[in-house]
Amino acid sequence: MRTRPFTLLSALAGLTLLLLLALAPTAGAKATDLSDVAQALKQSPVYVHPDAADQLSKSQADALADKIENADKPVFVAVLPDTAQFPADSLLRDLRTQTGVTGLYAVRLGDRFAAASDRAVMPAQSVRNIADSVRTPGVNANTELTDFVDQALPQARGSAPSSWSGVPGNDGGAPVAGLITIGALAAAAGATALTVSTRRRRRREREDQEALDKLRTVVDEDITAYGEELDRLDFHPSASYADDAMRTDYEHALDCYDKAKTFMSRAHHPRDVRPVTEALEDGRFSLAVLAARREGRPLPERRGPCFFDPRHGPGATDVEWAPPGGETRQIPVCAADATRLAEGRDPMARTVDTPDGRRPYWEAGPAYGPWAGGYFGGGILPGLLIGTMLGSALHSPAYAADYGGVGFEGGDFSGADFDSSSFGGSDFGGGDFGGGGGFGGGDFGGGGF
Repeated sequence: MRTRPFTLLSALAGLTLLLLLALAPTAGAKATDLSDVAQALKQSPVYVHPDAADQLSKSQADALADKIENADKPVFVAVLPDTAQFPADSLLRDLRTQTGVTGLYAVRLGDRFAAASDRAVMPAQSVRNIADSVRTPGVNANTELTDFVDQALPQARGSAPSSWSGVPGNDGGAPVAGLITIGALAAAAGATALTVSTRRRRRREREDQEALDKLRTVVDEDITAYGEELDRLDFHPSASYADDAMRTDYEHALDCYDKAKTFMSRAHHPRDVRPVTEALEDGRFSLAVLAARREGRPLPERRGPCFFDPRHGPGATDVEWAPPGGETRQIPVCAADATRLAEGRDPMARTVDTPDGRRPYWEAGPAYGPWAGGYFGGGILPGLLIGTMLGSALHSPAYAADYGGVGFEGGDFSGADFDSSSFGGSDFGGGDFGGGGGFGGGDFGGGGF
């Protein structure tokens, strides 16, 4: 059969992986350099260097590893001695490079602690916030690391790397006695790969459905609001004042309404929502043009819809605004919201359901990315949302992967193929690497070491 060579090669590839893992150093072996630490983390989520064993006992390390593995999240923890062997200024980045797995990395270096993550797993600001919240002078490693992991696991995206489901580690080197037959190992490799693949697929399907359910409520409200605008529109194509340009605007607005309903009825994935809101934004601009023609005003400039609520229609002007704790930027707003801001009042923000109740959409999670992206366009949207929860999500590879782009997910093996500007978090303190500033320029973002 034509499939037999492929099946055999797949089995042998799985066997090779298992043998390599079995022959690699384990958490109990003496690590001579960072590559040994990285190799150990490929097999288990927690590594304790022998010279730092007084900080985290074996039972504590095992309990922490079990917690991470049971949560099925790509979170890696290393406890290392604060020596020249592990220079702080590039430690997390180098550890991520040599481990090669997209994930969240936390390191206790002597009595200092730092963490960093690929954005596909967790935004850098979230990592910084969690790390800052668990740091307490004089706190022991077990308390600090457990608190960090407890807060990080519910927020981390992706799945545990499949290598954790491979050959169990031991303290003595190659587990020759456990390698009974090549056939048994090949079967085990195939079963492990199938289990991991099925688990990830089911998790992704469940997450996609939950995100789509959230979006469906919001988008249905938008479609209904747009339909009501059309119903209130006092325009008759056959009226004596109507010209061909007006009729074209009106027909296009109606077509956009039909498109939005059709696209939503066919949506099966969160990314399928984006064409819906693109159609609604396009339709509202046609209505604004139609209104200008009827009133004899200059035609409006094409600009994004009101940032605070796209149902308000195209922005009438740009204003400077900053979310609480965020950066100031120029955003398009409708005339009514511009007046409210000028008078010191809050804008009429679009709110959505979150675990903390109704909140402005920019304080919601990444599920609302496709909805906002259709209104504002993926290229400018992250810039509009700098410093907000949704903005952090839209900057991440996870957003691209979830909503139709490409990128590594949490737990995927990327090797050294990752952008260091997308890997950031907290710092060890006392150094100057990264300068504590933002990402960019290839810097290891999220603060200096």
